[in-house]
Amino acid sequence: MAWNEPGGNSNNQDPWGGRRGGGDRKGPPDLDEAFRKLQESLNGLFGNKKRGGGDEQRPGGGYSLLAIGLAVLAAIWLYSAIYVVDEQEQAVVLRFGEYHETVGPGLNFYFPPIDKKFQENVTRERAYSKQGQMLTEDENIIEVPLTVQYKISNLKDFVLNVDQPELSLQQSTDSAVRHVVGSTAMDQVLTQGRELMASEVKERLQSFMDTYRTGITVTQVNLQSAAAPREVQEAFDDVIRAREDEQREKNQAESYANGVVPEARGQAQRLLEDASGYRDEVIARATGEADRFGKLLTEYRKAPDVTRERLYLETMQDLMSSTSKVLVSGDKGQNNLLYLPLDKMIDSRPGGSSASGVPAAAGSDLGARINSDLQQRDPRTRESR
Repeated sequence: MAWNEPGGNSNNQDPWGGRRGGGDRKGPPDLDEAFRKLQESLNGLFGNKKRGGGDEQRPGGGYSLLAIGLAVLAAIWLYSAIYVVDEQEQAVVLRFGEYHETVGPGLNFYFPPIDKKFQENVTRERAYSKQGQMLTEDENIIEVPLTVQYKISNLKDFVLNVDQPELSLQQSTDSAVRHVVGSTAMDQVLTQGRELMASEVKERLQSFMDTYRTGITVTQVNLQSAAAPREVQEAFDDVIRAREDEQREKNQAESYANGVVPEARGQAQRLLEDASGYRDEVIARATGEADRFGKLLTEYRKAPDVTRERLYLETMQDLMSSTSKVLVSGDKGQNNLLYLPLDKMIDSRPGGSSASGVPAAAGSDLGARINSDLQQRDPRTRESR
């Protein structure tokens, strides 16, 4: 019969199986009574002893609850002991605080709390960014932002050798960047020197990671555009503009040099070739003269008088063929007469006119009359004729 059915002794029973303290009192059961019943149940688990005046516990009840509790604990332990490692992950297992093994992808099992597991993604590319003001070699302050990309290459070293390997990476990055920037001029940092600096930072940072055995591999270091602090940005802009003007002037000078230098080299080469041709000509002429002199000497030794006369005649012919004057020689003991062919001299002038503007025909007649007068006055000329 239910405790609240009509006819039942509802005044002496409650829904929790105990008697109510008062006859007509309603409400929740007494807390002391509830704690007493809980204590009796616990005592029954460890020996089925009676609690003063209470009913005896059933012989198998305590063991059943203990088995259920142990089963629940075993299920919880088994659930935590089985784990899955993905394709991109690895796990390091420590047993009693000492390295035990490195586990690859798949379903795995370990024994907590004896074993301790550290599971990380070893293929994912990780990144760390920083920015700070640094002093360059020429004592200028600039802000250098950079990004470091890295991944875990050795999970055992990553877990065991360093307490906080990623914090060590950040501190090592700061040290490497400051060393490289501090040994580089500001112009190189702001312009074309960033790629070389990034390579130096990566090499130096990887050396730190290998020395500390952090298990981290630095894959890439990206140095972004460095800039001056905002307080001196205008001055740096002026410097950049001046540098651009300098580069433009250099380009113009190089363009002018590219146009002038080849021309000068061509002229120099032409002068060298002319000098070489003149040298060859002089040598050839001298060689020919020497050969001719040698042959002439041979002929002179054979016939001195004839050779001397022929040389004299050839020399006089060469001299007289290039002059406009005519020398008329007389007999021995008489003076020579210099004949001036004025008509030929006037005709040889450019334009066929004299210096005084006299026509060539008039000048020719004048020269003929002068020569005729001279011949009539000088008897030697008539005799020679």
